[in-house]
Amino acid sequence: MTAPLPPGLALSDDVAAARAEGRPIVALESTIITHGMPSPQNLETARAVEAKVRAGGAVPATIAVIDGTLHVGLSDAALADLAGRSVVDKLSRADLAVCMARGGTGATTVAATMIAAHAAGIAVFATGGIGGVHRGAETSFDISADLHELAQTPVTVVAAGAKAILDLPKTLEVLETLGVPVIAVGQDALPAFWLRSSGLRAPLRADTAGEIASAHRARAALGLPGGQLVANPIPAADEIAADVLAPLIASAEAEARASGVAGKAVTPFLLNRLFEMTEGATLTANIALVLNNAALAAEIACAIASGETG
Repeated sequence: MTAPLPPGLALSDDVAAARAEGRPIVALESTIITHGMPSPQNLETARAVEAKVRAGGAVPATIAVIDGTLHVGLSDAALADLAGRSVVDKLSRADLAVCMARGGTGATTVAATMIAAHAAGIAVFATGGIGGVHRGAETSFDISADLHELAQTPVTVVAAGAKAILDLPKTLEVLETLGVPVIAVGQDALPAFWLRSSGLRAPLRADTAGEIASAHRARAALGLPGGQLVANPIPAADEIAADVLAPLIASAEAEARASGVAGKAVTPFLLNRLFEMTEGATLTANIALVLNNAALAAEIACAIASGETG
């Protein structure tokens, strides 16, 4: 028997049926649609990611707040409407409930998507890259809520590591302090979004979806809080070289500081400037890595549902 849903949360018909039947489901965030990509690529990518999850044998559940209701699973019409809006709130743990209480509309970040996924009984979530410790955090204290969410909400998150615009050594250190398993897939190096290797060694490694599913079940059996971060490297053909990225990131960060960009606005600003400076190459890479993560997440979700081991 499935657990009752909390008030204010609604499942799509597909997600409700899969949940009732114990079939694999993969949660998907919505800020990638509203804040991470330009139009029309945002809608095209959202549809392609959902199709990739379905092709992998799982049911996609894109998550967003619409008119005060937290939707787990969106119709194609709702996806298109969200992608076409010019102003949408960006929701994390701190403001998710407030947006709902006000009857607002907002897109969910990694942290908010994890909260909704767990409330709906979904074990696996696919995204592009997680947030983390921003460069200069020793003075700005700009650290994403994603890291603390990983430490307390039991969802396996499949990402291409942390975003390359972040302070990756500090991000990894915070994850270690919080007790979050960071598992690189098929390699020892920690991937970093557009880069297959950050130059840092990943604390853990897994080579199959079955291994990752087994670790997810073992954490639950032990009663350990929090989830696990599965760091899935971008396909080699889609990687952007580090020596190309580094000076562009530094330039974009300088622009952000000069313009007074801060808080939640930093990541969208940097991603947009890098898109412009690379003439769209970062967007192409972003789409490739999100699709790659969706495929792996579907495989993990199926392995969890079937009881498959490594």
